[in-house]
Amino acid sequence: MAAAIKKIIPMLDRILIQRAEALTKTKGGIVLPEKSVGKVLEGTVLAVGPGTRNATTGNHIPIGVKEGDRVLLPEFGGTKVNLEGDQKELFLFRESDILAKLE
Repeated sequence: MAAAIKKIIPMLDRILIQRAEALTKTKGGIVLPEKSVGKVLEGTVLAVGPGTRNATTGNHIPIGVKEGDRVLLPEFGGTKVNLEGDQKELFLFRESDILAKLE
């Protein structure tokens, strides 16, 4: 999977994120049905674009997150990216769509 992610380089202020998986089993061992599991609003940054361009100077404005950061995501939005041979769903978000950086 790491080799496939290195092939994807987001453009401008876009960020490639892998959403965290929802827990489908409780601590007591009870398996939860898919309908009762809510959408996970947390993810991990896998790749970051260079940032938007400044209109006057043409330089890139750096992005506030880096690879490996955990972020809080909106419930809806982002562009789904499916890679060949990979079961995990990746999403492309703009920097302005990310709600917060988690520590």
